[in-house]
Amino acid sequence: MSIGSRAPARGQGEARAAGSRRADAVRNRGKVLDAAERLFARDGVERVTMQAVAKEAGVGVGTLYRGFTDKAGLAIALLDERERQFQELMLSGPPPLGPGAEPAERLAAFVAGYVGLVAEQLELVLLSQTASPGARFRSGAHALWRTHCRHLLDLAGAPDPELRADALLAALSGEMIGHWLSEPDRDVAEITSAMTGLSRSLASDPATPSPGQG
Repeated sequence: MSIGSRAPARGQGEARAAGSRRADAVRNRGKVLDAAERLFARDGVERVTMQAVAKEAGVGVGTLYRGFTDKAGLAIALLDERERQFQELMLSGPPPLGPGAEPAERLAAFVAGYVGLVAEQLELVLLSQTASPGARFRSGAHALWRTHCRHLLDLAGAPDPELRADALLAALSGEMIGHWLSEPDRDVAEITSAMTGLSRSLASDPATPSPGQG
């Protein structure tokens, strides 16, 4: 009886310890990604070392390597995490980015948010999109962006929604946004305004008269 009563306690203790380790791992991952984002933005990916990230995050270098293997893995994980956060807002966040707004307004909100994401993580986006020919089209994130844009364009009644979605995303590539940002007279706000205007134009059917026409 006493042996049987001790087994659940030991099992519960092991479960609590495992849960604590998982919680610690999640916290450490968040600290590392935040630290890497700060350092990459300040110094550039090439100049940041894994040791510097570990110090900034307040974790051991061994912990960092166990979680991310190398700097490339860390960079990819950071971009994946920021894209995942944006996806959650896009799919279930408040309108106009999330459900509840008109399709054209949701599309414009997506474009505004995506320009901001690319601008903030430009070096990482460029690395992921230009790693090999056609790399941008093979990513799971791009497939989701394309499906989302195509769906909103279709709901808005735009002709050829698939082609229009591809045209819009081509204009939002890392290379294109990086090129615009390299011009001295352009900034993120101007690019965002132009691209949201483009998205609204793509969401309209030119055969349908606008209010006041006819």
